[in-house]
Amino acid sequence: MSVTIRLAKVGKKNAPSYKVVVANTRDKRTGKYLEVLGYYNPSMNPAQLKIDKEKVEKWQKQGAMTTKAIDDLLAGTYKYVKYAPGSKTAKEDTEQTEEKSE
Repeated sequence: MSVTIRLAKVGKKNAPSYKVVVANTRDKRTGKYLEVLGYYNPSMNPAQLKIDKEKVEKWQKQGAMTTKAIDDLLAGTYKYVKYAPGSKTAKEDTEQTEEKSE
């Protein structure tokens, strides 16, 4: 069984909050998990983060992989971007301008 350390979304609509969990890679984002390692609340100002680093190290020694978001949270470089439907990324915007110029 492959295991990953990832964010599991909890909270209300437009007020996201996340649990840092250890879960089977094949389970749903909000599905079953093996253990809760902490939480991340980007809605607060400043964002609240609490992770039990000893448990993270224990699971990594047992072979658990971490997601990019968890790696960035542990390093302190994570930037939460609120989802905006219909908004374009910079990459999509440059691709469209290149197509128009042709």
